[in-house]
Amino acid sequence: MSSHLTKFQQLLRELFQFDCSDLDFGIYRIMNYKRDLIERFITQDLPEAISKELERGALAEQARAYEELEAARKKVLEISEDAFDHSGNLVKYHDTNPGKRYLAALKKAKATKNHEALEAAVYNHLYAFFNRYWQDGDFISKRRLSKSERYAIPYNGEEVILYWANRDQYYVKTGEHFTDYTWKAQGGVTVHFKLVAADVEQNNVKGEKRFFLPRLGKITWEEQARKLTIPFEFRPLDKREAITYGGKNQQEAIIAKAVEEIPGQECLKNAPPALHALTAEKYCSDNGKTVTNFEYHLRRYTRRNTSDFFIHKDLKGFLSRELDFYLKNEVLNLEEMEAAGEMLAEGWFQMMRLIKRVGGQIIDFLAQIEEFQKMLWEKRKFITETFYCITVGHIPEEFYPEIVDCEAQWEEWKALFHVDEIETNLFTIGKDKNGRRMEILRAYPTLVLDTRHFPADFTDRLLASFDNLDEVTDGLLVHSENWQALNLLIEKYREQVKCIYIDPPFNAKSSEIMYKNDYKHSSWLTFIENRLLLSKPFYTSDAVIVIAIDEVEQEKLGLLISNVIPEKEKTCVTVVHNPTGQQGANFSSTNEYAYFLYPQGGSFIGLQDRSDNPDIRPLRDVSKGAHLRSDAANCFYPIYVRNGKIIGFGDICNDDYHPNGANVKRENGVIEVYPIDPQGVERKWVFARQSVESIADELEARFNSKTGIWDIIRTKSRFNYKTVWTDSKYSSNSYGSRILNEMLPNNSFTFPKSIHTVRDSIDASLNNQTQGLILDFFAGSGTTGHAVINLNREDGGRRKFILVEMAQYFDTVLLPRIKKVTFSPEWKDGKPKRMATAEEAGRSPRIVKVIRMESYEDALNNITFNESSKQHALQFEDYLLQYMLQWETRESETLLNVEKLAKPFSYRLQLHGEGGETRLQAVDLPETFAYLLGLSVEKRQVYSDHGRRYLVYRGTTREGRRAAVIWRETEGWTAEDYSRDRDFVAENNLTEGADDIYVNGDSYIREAQALEKLFKERMFAPLEV
Repeated sequence: MSSHLTKFQQLLRELFQFDCSDLDFGIYRIMNYKRDLIERFITQDLPEAISKELERGALAEQARAYEELEAARKKVLEISEDAFDHSGNLVKYHDTNPGKRYLAALKKAKATKNHEALEAAVYNHLYAFFNRYWQDGDFISKRRLSKSERYAIPYNGEEVILYWANRDQYYVKTGEHFTDYTWKAQGGVTVHFKLVAADVEQNNVKGEKRFFLPRLGKITWEEQARKLTIPFEFRPLDKREAITYGGKNQQEAIIAKAVEEIPGQECLKNAPPALHALTAEKYCSDNGKTVTNFEYHLRRYTRRNTSDFFIHKDLKGFLSRELDFYLKNEVLNLEEMEAAGEMLAEGWFQMMRLIKRVGGQIIDFLAQIEEFQKMLWEKRKFITETFYCITVGHIPEEFYPEIVDCEAQWEEWKALFHVDEIETNLFTIGKDKNGRRMEILRAYPTLVLDTRHFPADFTDRLLASFDNLDEVTDGLLVHSENWQALNLLIEKYREQVKCIYIDPPFNAKSSEIMYKNDYKHSSWLTFIENRLLLSKPFYTSDAVIVIAIDEVEQEKLGLLISNVIPEKEKTCVTVVHNPTGQQGANFSSTNEYAYFLYPQGGSFIGLQDRSDNPDIRPLRDVSKGAHLRSDAANCFYPIYVRNGKIIGFGDICNDDYHPNGANVKRENGVIEVYPIDPQGVERKWVFARQSVESIADELEARFNSKTGIWDIIRTKSRFNYKTVWTDSKYSSNSYGSRILNEMLPNNSFTFPKSIHTVRDSIDASLNNQTQGLILDFFAGSGTTGHAVINLNREDGGRRKFILVEMAQYFDTVLLPRIKKVTFSPEWKDGKPKRMATAEEAGRSPRIVKVIRMESYEDALNNITFNESSKQHALQFEDYLLQYMLQWETRESETLLNVEKLAKPFSYRLQLHGEGGETRLQAVDLPETFAYLLGLSVEKRQVYSDHGRRYLVYRGTTREGRRAAVIWRETEGWTAEDYSRDRDFVAENNLTEGADDIYVNGDSYIREAQALEKLFKERMFAPLEV
């Protein structure tokens, strides 16, 4: 086997991730399932195809030139054995026929390559092409230093185009990859690296950067299962660890210490198989050092979780275009062709066709794997949990006795709100425990009930008590990776969002996203672009988008906005968020930025309220200049005053009318006030007659007792926002961190925005309207939700919010913050400073809905193979290269196995829990379908037919059609059961008034349609962006 073939085969094994053959999770598990087929493709099919092609056509003719040369040489040697010198050069008999034939054959052979050289050229070109795009598990255009062009950038004549290395890819790297890492060692031992919640005091943390640290005392060995579990925390170092691991390369130091200490742990002393699994040699490094299985996988685990991961949107199209460019630019060398002559041209073209065909096969194979991952990424994910936070003032009192008896709820209220029924007050004195609790429920209407603490039956009845469930739901919290959340929510909230406020990772050192070496900015651009594109269907026609950013990516973000959202105008506002300054090498940074994106050609940004510092001045134009009546005739007219009040505005005066002074008194007591100065010069009002009434509420008549003259004064308290926000209220420390810490002392969230920055951004974006839906898909600590609640309490508005966050602090910071601010507007040391007033309580959120979603990693881990579903009608090559994964995985639960919808309330997936463990858990099919349908839910109600549970959703779709969705378990039903089902639905009017009726599974229900087909279509519908 040639070294060129071996080198290329090794690259192919890297492309197909053969070095991960011992990993047992995610895409690696899927690849391992087909590893033998892929190996056959690499070792047999490809070499045979290339060798076979080289044995025909012009390339075979060229290769035979060397055979002809050897035959001609033998003929010369028949004349004399001294015809060639010791170097093999012909020195005699040039003029003989054999000599002439030899020289001609020599000339032809020099212009061609033999079979081995041709084969080497093909493998070298294939290696060079695929190697230039592969780096650490992703296809990306590597940087190449060359005088000639090595890449082609698509360009269609635009004035300015923005392009970056991993454009047209999905940025997938998220916190969800921190959960499982499992590998199989020899001897049947499984080693599991498991992420667990960090256990370190907040005030003992040294620095912000997080590292993977093993919890030595928690390592477990399960002898029967032959499974070794090593838990890891992902957290900042504590003060002692910061000293131990030094100031540089801390993760490397942690790995070195773990490799040294873990094999000596007590639990491994009597577990030889586990110890051998860790300490066995994986390979020997270039410097002769033995690298053990444990060290190899530990480095891979930490690297996997500290660098990004991409999925190409169209890998086949990308690589095929690049291969064409490579063939024309690298293989088809016109200068070399011209020198070789026309007789060899056909060989060049044959080689190009061969490289293209073989390269195309490899591209097909790679694209199948990439498309499979893309399909899983784009698939709308299941909702895995749904619960509701409801203020008790909006809960009917018939539910109060059950609330009184719920100990878990009272324990939460005591911890969060410091509400304790043991303490007596004016409302509870003389009452027993239950009586005190009942009075507390009546006295504190903003207590937030969490339905997780109650049985499902209670939640069903409580939700059914609301006649328009979505209308009274003021907030939605989504615990999910934000791209996946947007992808699920699109259909329901299409063209409904009036304001998007996001504060994405800035890519500064303190908030750096995980990126590949040398691709920091490119990774960030892809990360943001993916999400901006997916958010576009949510906009209303007058929607405003606000994106917070700092100096690291501000310029690139501006270019990206112009590229992704060209239909919007943009203004970059400077926000002084750190007045004291952050010291840098050359400047002390005090500001960050916010891009405001708004429709073109109109006034879409609201005014700033400066009632505490208004601008008070005469309506008569007193600014610098003459401002005479003759300059603007439409600005000279009377304003009518009676009893000190403005009662109207007169018509523009005729040119020949000149009042006797600034005030003209009528007989009816009305005073006409004109813009005439104390010297009697006719001036003009600032506003023309046709526009002055638009500011009527800012005007007042004021009497000057010294001059005895009435004048018109304008008190202006609302102004256009400036492009530099300098007010101290925008300080992130004073009005961000401090406010959050007063609510949640020692919380884990860093760098929250000032509540006033977000509040003013939202108010400006809504154009001062008191209603509208606000979306924040980088929700962080929940400042956006907090700001919306504050705004509603200020003016009685009914703005609503959607917050999306994937991090663990969703449960420890964001959700508790929303609960706390709903309960009380002001906090100190984790306790409410005061209770909400009756007016504030009435303006507080009524219901906040919370959902959690399946992750991409969950989807990968729920893929199962069924070889019996293999598509036998296809040729092996077509099946292997294009359809293998598609057919054999289609019955996986994560891909919606419609056969299992006969039991919709127990449809289960293996899901990652909060501590990183994987468990079988039911998913919420009814809620998932409601979002895919785009259903605005009016009624969610549960019925029972002698033990048979019916869950019914009623509402309206985006198209305005009334819909009823009925869920029930139908497994094992007979015709008699379906008849009973039909009669029950009719008797209870479950479909009354519906234009469309959806049921799971078969039914006899009149005009009903099975929802499975639509469910599948919507879940896998092509993206619109």
